Amino acid sequence: MTLPEWVQSGFPHVWLPYTQMKTTAPPLPVVATQGARITLAGGRVLIDGIASWWTACHGYNHPHIRAAVATQLEILPHVMFAGLVHKPALTLAERLAALLPGDLNRVFFSDSGSVAVEVALKMATQYWLNKGERGRHTFLAFKGGYHGDTIATMAVSDPDEGMHKMFGGLLPRHHVIDLPTDEKSTEAFDTFLKRHAGELAGIIVEPLVQGAGGMLFHGQDVVQRIRAAADTHGLLLIADEIFTGFGRSGSMFACEAAGVVPDIITLSKALTGGTMALAATVAREHVFDAFWSDDSQHALMHGPTFMANPLACAAANASLDLFAQEPRLAQAARIAELLEQGLAPCRDLKGVKDVRVLGAIGVVELEKIDNMNALKQEFLNAGVWVRPFNDVVYLTPALNIAENDLATLTDTIVDVLSA
Repeated sequence: MTLPEWVQSGFPHVWLPYTQMKTTAPPLPVVATQGARITLAGGRVLIDGIASWWTACHGYNHPHIRAAVATQLEILPHVMFAGLVHKPALTLAERLAALLPGDLNRVFFSDSGSVAVEVALKMATQYWLNKGERGRHTFLAFKGGYHGDTIATMAVSDPDEGMHKMFGGLLPRHHVIDLPTDEKSTEAFDTFLKRHAGELAGIIVEPLVQGAGGMLFHGQDVVQRIRAAADTHGLLLIADEIFTGFGRSGSMFACEAAGVVPDIITLSKALTGGTMALAATVAREHVFDAFWSDDSQHALMHGPTFMANPLACAAANASLDLFAQEPRLAQAARIAELLEQGLAPCRDLKGVKDVRVLGAIGVVELEKIDNMNALKQEFLNAGVWVRPFNDVVYLTPALNIAENDLATLTDTIVDVLSA
């Protein structure tokens, strides 16, 4: 492909994520998106199998979301959210509180998933300080977990995860142990809490699916076990649903499927339907009550400049409209069926370790990937946008993807891995 002039002149001035810039191939120039399709300069079209890191849950450029943002742009693009409020944010907060399980009622807005988790960690730590308890500055997290790339979120992610290994000397020290998935790990989990619960501010977990850590699944019973242990030891439970929220795991929220109400939940990714940046950290009433005081030092001292951006809130409200008006959860269930059928032949392929599906998440785990760049190129040559990482090839398509497009994606994965 001949690169457009704007790529040739602009690319030397950008720094791409997760990329060795010296050796990387030029990125693909995108000129338009629509539904489950990405159009490149020159006219080539790719079927998107991962919905831009699973954000575009309604597909790209949905007219209802686009219209809501355009209308908001003419009225109020942005205003600071300190001392001032606006209708899109308050409407969204009310709607999220109504959708979330239990009394998850207090919404703190930010602009990225990592920041939402940072806010959750601050909330949990200050919760204890406001209650007069000192020394609770650490968290319990789980191997295989990933909560973001900022310093505090790296510190509660799996310390052996490749991207973050080099920063070990920089990060605060927390406790990262195995998820309590079987008798041995459950015993170790219980023993750890008996010894260390008094120094913890809380427990953080990605319910049902550890996403960027390797698309690792665990059962509803594991989430229930962690909730019960948090209750036994009087600890706050943070559910990181930045990946699993908004239908991705089959239910609106993964903790809802597990019948669990966390004390704090973090949301982002699909919150705006993949339109623009927005995140939310939502707390239960008893957490918020610890900050409700005449003492100004008990206030939560955090405030992203673009928090509750009206355009982003308008997009999120429009996205929630679509969940209410269109059968997204039924579509997620249908995607699960088609992923099971379409990826099943991979189970018989040499080098395939596991094939697993939950909701609109399909994963083929390989023994190893010898040449990641070559594998990615094979998918591009076949006309699909699929981005393997670590040792997994995965699909997280738009929830309303056409069945023939989904079949193309699964068939391509089977064909490429067979070859």
